[in-house]
This record gives sequence, structure tokens and C-alpha cells, in this order.
Amino acid sequence: MQQGKDVQHVFLIGAKSLGAYGGYETFVDKLTEYHQHDARIKYHVACKANGDGYMDETRFEGVNSVIKKSSATVEFIYHNARCFKIKIPERLGAAQAIYYDMKALNESCRYIEEKKIEHPVIYIMACRIGPFMKHFYKKIHKFGGRVYLNPDGHEWMRTKWNALIRKYWKVSEQMMVRCSDLVICDSVNIEKYIHEQYDGKGIRRRDPRTTFIAYGADLTFSKLKDNDSKLIDWYQKRSLSKKNYYLVVGRFVPENSFEVMIREYIKSKTKRDFAIITNVNEKFLNELEQKLHFKRDGRIKFVGTVYDQELLKKIRENAYAYFHGHTVGGTNPSLIEALGSTDLNLLVDVGFNREVAVDCALYWHQDEGELANLIDKVDTMNPEQIANMGRKARKRVAEEYTWEKICDMYADVFLSVGSQ
Repeated sequence: MQQGKDVQHVFLIGAKSLGAYGGYETFVDKLTEYHQHDARIKYHVACKANGDGYMDETRFEGVNSVIKKSSATVEFIYHNARCFKIKIPERLGAAQAIYYDMKALNESCRYIEEKKIEHPVIYIMACRIGPFMKHFYKKIHKFGGRVYLNPDGHEWMRTKWNALIRKYWKVSEQMMVRCSDLVICDSVNIEKYIHEQYDGKGIRRRDPRTTFIAYGADLTFSKLKDNDSKLIDWYQKRSLSKKNYYLVVGRFVPENSFEVMIREYIKSKTKRDFAIITNVNEKFLNELEQKLHFKRDGRIKFVGTVYDQELLKKIRENAYAYFHGHTVGGTNPSLIEALGSTDLNLLVDVGFNREVAVDCALYWHQDEGELANLIDKVDTMNPEQIANMGRKARKRVAEEYTWEKICDMYADVFLSVGSQ
């Protein structure tokens, strides 16, 4: 491993794994992929060893080295990044994420000190450890390092948390922003929010230093053909066919509007299927079944996870339309990927989504009957109208959201730290 002064070491803290369905997971996967041959940057990526969303490196091609340092610690090389797995104690509940970030930061600091790494960047994704951040901020600065933060969306608004936990997330956000050298916002709306909330509240009453860098998408079409046996087999096992299904891909959590989408789909008259690609949470799934009784509707199909990126891309391309129900967060990778591959996109109407898609998509609110009416309307749209929507969306992505552009912006930010 290069330890010289010409290498900028960047520690990525907060993603559960690489290449999963979360925004940070997609981002870390793409960032390390695009920079894997850049000798100026060395990434160190924290991953979960167990628990929800844990990293299973055996599912990924290109893991060319696995180092078992002890029974509790595993390191491996992926996209030329050094990935290290953090084991989480069972039954921690909401505190699991806090423990994970703190343990990952402790391990990063230990490694920096041991290897005598100069001016490292610690890039923390999400605001989970605010009450402990002052300690880490001082420690990292003693190494000559810098703390960068991606504040995510509004974690304190997520419906899965109770009132007490939401209050913690809000306070934690303020403390994380305070103890950051740079806040990297993936949405213009988020950057505006950070200044509205926290100007004058930083260290020595300073305003937070911010920059805007969105997420990206890959505009190349899938290498798979419609007659590829891999695609045909996937369709046959799930009784799906090209342009005969609506699609959603994302984490199975309440704030992604799964309840609304399923409820409205049941109300709609479409004969097409609704394919849901997600990592199912059985508790939430059972709650939705009790409320909606969706299992009675043969159109609604939970079709499992798809880790093969070429296959997933082809499934997106062949969808009749794509739903995006994210209500919390900034620029979401799954939305940009959908705009880059699916012609017709139906988005929940929030500022983050309009900021990205502008007039390249159709929008819906969560009011009873609204999405069902939209589904019935678009179900009979003219094919040329749909194709025009797709061309407009891909043009938008090509101009603003390519991974090449996004990763170049990150390289500029990371490589400038030594001169600060």
C-alpha cells in the first residue's frame, strides 16, 4: 500500500456495504470503481460484518484479496479500496448505527496512527454520532486530518423512529455540522437547509462550509439482450415480461412510500404487474399485509434482490414505468438511475425529486386515489410520448448527473485537502 505524501487517504464511514440498494452504498461502490486506477487516492471503506444490510463480499466480482486478521476482523480489496468489516453486537436496535459509526471511526483513527498517514480525509455519511463528534474531530485534527460530512436528508423525519429518537437525530445533526470542516450536500435543497439552520452555529460561531455534489448514474445500456437466458429465466420465475410491469427498486422502509404505492396499485385498473425489488423487512411486510391485504392481488410481486448490475439495468430498461417514492433525503441514486434507463418515471412530489427530474417525469402526491388515477392515465399513454419522456430524462442525466462528472468533483475536493 502506498503511504507516501503523494497519496491522499480517504476513509469512508457510514455505508453498510458496497453495491446494495441504499444511496450511500451505491455511491461508495461507484466512487471506488471510478477512482480504482487513480494512484493519487487510496480509499478505506468501513462495512458492516453482520446485521441488517451487512457486507457479503462473496456476492461481488472483483474481490481479489480477503485478509482475515482475526476471528472478528476481515479486510478485503475491492475496486482497489481497502475495505474493513465492523462487527455489530446483536440487539442494539436503533443504537446499532451509532455503534457502527463510532467503531468504524475508532478503527480508522487506529489505522491512521499506526501507518502514520498524513492529512487524511474522514468522510462521514449521515449525522448519527453528534454527541461524540467533538472527541473525534479533535483527534482527527491532531493527525492533520479533516472531517467531511454528508448530512444525508432529514433523518429526524423518518417515520420508523419514535419521537425521542427523532429528537436525538436532530440534535446529532447540529453537532455533526458544527464539528465538520466541509459539509458535502447531495442536493441544493439540503445545502440551503444547512445554512438556514446552522449559520453562525459552527465552531467559533462560524457558518458551516458547504459544497454541492449530487449523485450520479450510468447512462450506458445493459449488455444483456432481450433474449439473454439470464433475463428470460429471471422473468419466467416471476411471471413477468418486457414492458408489462411497473417497477420500484429501493430499501424497504416506510419513508419510501411502499404503503402508498401498494395501496394505490390495488385501486388502479392496470393489468400490468408491480415488481418490487428490495431487501424485505418481514416486520414491515407483515404490517403492510395486515393493512392492505396485498397478497390477494396477483399483480403485486415482491421479486427479491438483484445484485447483478447488468441484469438490474436491463430490468429497469424493460419496465413500463418506474415508481420513486422517497420522501426523505437529497438526490437519490435510484432516481437518477431510473431517469437514465426507464422511459416513464412516476415520482412522489417532493422538492428533492423535482430538483433532479424537473419536467422529465410525472409527479404524484400521497392523497388517497391520486396515484391510482395517474397509473390508469399513463397505462394507456402513446408509446411515442413515453419514448420522448425517456429521451428528455436521459439528456438531463447526461448533462448533470453522470458518475464521471460526480467522481471528478469528489476527486477535486479530496485532493485539495493537503493544501488547506
